Amino acid sequence: MDMNSFGIGEWWTKPENFNAPLVFYLEEELEQIIFGQEDRYLRCIEEHSHTLIQLESWFTVTGHTRVTVVGPPRARQWLMGIIWLLEQRNFHYQARGYQMLQSVRSQPLTNKDLAASLNVQLDSLVVKGYQDE
Repeated sequence: MDMNSFGIGEWWTKPENFNAPLVFYLEEELEQIIFGQEDRYLRCIEEHSHTLIQLESWFTVTGHTRVTVVGPPRARQWLMGIIWLLEQRNFHYQARGYQMLQSVRSQPLTNKDLAASLNVQLDSLVVKGYQDE
């Protein structure tokens, strides 16, 4: 598979992948779900998603972790999709988020993975739009 087709081949050599890092906060419980106890899955998620991820614990009442992600934009978007899905109350969205999480833990992302993530996000926006009316 040609990883350059979505900007992943030797992504660390491209300055644009370090512009505007993705920065967000996770509750400690969700951090444990995604990255595992003592960040067990952090390295494989980074390698398989072709990103660098920095986790910083913040001493807040709810125990938030500040997450900074750099890498190809589509890979960052894919990781954000996992988080969005896992935060939802809808069982089907959560199940899709867990499926994506298991995928990135076990194998490198492909074009098909990235396209599927975008479709899930677009579908969820359409559903949300109908719910808001």
